[in-house]
Amino acid sequence: MVFVVATTQYYTAASIDGYTADPDNSLEWLFEVDEGTDNPFGAFFSNVGAFAMGATTYEWVLKNDNVLEEPENWHEMYGDAPCWVFTHRELPLVPDANIFMVSGDVTRVHHAMTVAAQGKNVWLAGGGDLVAEFADAGLLDEVILAVAPVMLGAGTPLLPRRLSARQLALTHVAQMGQFAYLTYAVGNLANLGRHLAADALHRATPTAV
Repeated sequence: MVFVVATTQYYTAASIDGYTADPDNSLEWLFEVDEGTDNPFGAFFSNVGAFAMGATTYEWVLKNDNVLEEPENWHEMYGDAPCWVFTHRELPLVPDANIFMVSGDVTRVHHAMTVAAQGKNVWLAGGGDLVAEFADAGLLDEVILAVAPVMLGAGTPLLPRRLSARQLALTHVAQMGQFAYLTYAVGNLANLGRHLAADALHRATPTAV
């Protein structure tokens, strides 16, 4: 069986002014937004074979989804997909979850993730600082951004790097409830231009032959 390596994606939600959390690291503002009848996360995650997150994002999941006391909550969201958590401190592990605590070079970890994903996509769940390291290493292929009709004024930046128009190509736009979904090809894919980049990402849909 030969597996085709697919894309490394940053899928997240943000305010109109570009923050993924408010100054208190809260997402209450996000949960107040009408997402409509179709939440696209399930379809997105069905094509994810491995994912990564930073320590702050992981701690938010521990606290808000109560996954230590109710580990079934983690498994309902992420199944058995392996997760790499980037951290420099000791953090508790969700019982029976496929989680690896790592630090250091994202390139080395990205290689392990793509192997584990077996041709499916690699998801960078956040935060923005971690995703920026992948972008710096040329390992970010796509940004899928759900823009909420909220202005926060301050908080956690979406991606604290400067990416020029040459490094980003808009490939898809959609409205779901009150969210505007914007999809961008990043880096070398963006250089192909909007339509060729969209075609390349479509053809990279995970398959196994």
